Amino acid sequence: MQILLVDDEMELTEPLRQVLLLEGYEVDTANEGIVGMQLAMQNSYDLLILDWMMPQKSGLEICRELRSHSQTPPVLFLTAKDTLDDRVLGLDAGADDYLVKPFELRELLARVRALLRRSSQLELAANSHLKVADLELDRKNQIAYRGDRAISLSEKEAKLLLYFMQNTGQLLTHQQIFQFLWRGEEQPNSNVLAALVRLLRRKIEAKGESTLIHTIYGKGYRFGL
Repeated sequence: MQILLVDDEMELTEPLRQVLLLEGYEVDTANEGIVGMQLAMQNSYDLLILDWMMPQKSGLEICRELRSHSQTPPVLFLTAKDTLDDRVLGLDAGADDYLVKPFELRELLARVRALLRRSSQLELAANSHLKVADLELDRKNQIAYRGDRAISLSEKEAKLLLYFMQNTGQLLTHQQIFQFLWRGEEQPNSNVLAALVRLLRRKIEAKGESTLIHTIYGKGYRFGL
């Protein structure tokens, strides 16, 4: 599981990173809101831990912008703000949970586990069966259907198609796709991704069928009609 921790208090960020690493999570950190926003847009994280108040770009602004771009990883706010109005404001911005500073590490870890568990359950339920145009993906059985054709997929092909279908109409950069497909693994060279896309195209775009995978040269791919 990959976590992004964004907080301008360096004396807090590094100890938290170490604790999360010991729990087995992969952790990226940023001490500026703008840098945190860039990381969140470039990578696929399972959880974002955001400080509410930061110079230049606050955690609240990061959360709002991500939700406006249909980015849906769970968000946990760390903040000194503890009024009911503040909590409502954070939840309305798209946050999933809220932890007031100072806090106990064991409570933070419990909330992290709960958010990741809930997210995994929701993702499994939402993504077991997806449909875009006349293409349908049965994720559980690694089979796609287009018209009257049943299309058997490899594990990586099914995972790539899932990512495309989850982000229909959006430009997915090469780096975003690499992060999703090979998270926690050694990333292959760029030719491997191009070859994987080519194989998937052959399977889901038979002669006479509409193109679904569109190459945005020099940037990545866009999926949809």
